[in-house]
Amino acid sequence: MTEPTANQRVKFYQTGTHTVGNRLLDDAKRTVQASMERANAITSGHRACQGCGEALGARYALDSAMRVTEGQLVAVNATGCLEVFTTPYPETSWQIPWLHSLFGNAPAVATGVAAAFRVKGRHDVRVVAQGGDGGTTDIGFGCLSGMFERNDDVLYICYDNEAYMNTGVQRSSATPPTARTATTPALGDAPGNVFGTGKNLPLIAMAHNIPYVATASVADLHDLEAKVVKAMSFRGARYIHIMVPCPLGWGSASNATINIARLAVESGLFPLFEAENGEITSSNKIRRQVPVTEYLKPQRRFAHLFKKGPNGKIDDDRIERIQRMADANIKRFDLIDNFEQGGSGQ
Repeated sequence: MTEPTANQRVKFYQTGTHTVGNRLLDDAKRTVQASMERANAITSGHRACQGCGEALGARYALDSAMRVTEGQLVAVNATGCLEVFTTPYPETSWQIPWLHSLFGNAPAVATGVAAAFRVKGRHDVRVVAQGGDGGTTDIGFGCLSGMFERNDDVLYICYDNEAYMNTGVQRSSATPPTARTATTPALGDAPGNVFGTGKNLPLIAMAHNIPYVATASVADLHDLEAKVVKAMSFRGARYIHIMVPCPLGWGSASNATINIARLAVESGLFPLFEAENGEITSSNKIRRQVPVTEYLKPQRRFAHLFKKGPNGKIDDDRIERIQRMADANIKRFDLIDNFEQGGSGQ
């Protein structure tokens, strides 16, 4: 039996929760979720599906906002999954001041709330508006653009699960190409959602030259929390776009949510970056780009891409188009040092 060396290092991997490994970290390096004093903005009793990325994203984001504002926070919530599963009448899972708006006017309602506090001289109370991709990229797009254009003092958070999940998994303008939804079935010569459609809301937000824009993922808790804290340090309109996988709509395992979110980032399909006043200021580097197939295969909404056709081959052409999208993101957002187009790691 080999004797351990005197310099053998002990590693603590579980540092994202209130575990022994996390308690060994300095307070400043712990996540908000690791603190017993966290706000628990969403508490037990909600009716989200197992593995719901949106429930995680909302709790992570609002607990961080509650800590940085010392509890002086009001949330305005658009109609959608998050509203439905947290507030089945007459119950609620929210432990913060929370208002339900219509599907498309959460930015306008939040603007009104912020204006009311300003008139009352309550500059200590901050306002967060939140919605899914349907209420953000589609139905609420006009109100959101108006909020940005006026530079209203509101942080808007989009929890992007890439379809209208609450009403039956219909396509939204955030649905990726080739994805199967109820309105983009896996039928015909080009099954799933078509290429060349949709909106990139973080880039549209940047075009309004608002003080702060960021993308985040539930797979990187420290980064998500840090971006919420930074967003709250600004006054004026701010926007954070968080990827939140949906096991039901994506056809993925309920215990795979964090891994799928991580693969989206590591493949380059969902770049993490920050921008201030219309200019990108930083991006999260990828240590090793993974092929997009590693992200696509665990999701049944992309299963048709990997079924062999009459020619005995999978849908290589459209998979390659998705790979090129990921490579273009890596180049555009400088996600890998010395990256050359075509060096996708496949």
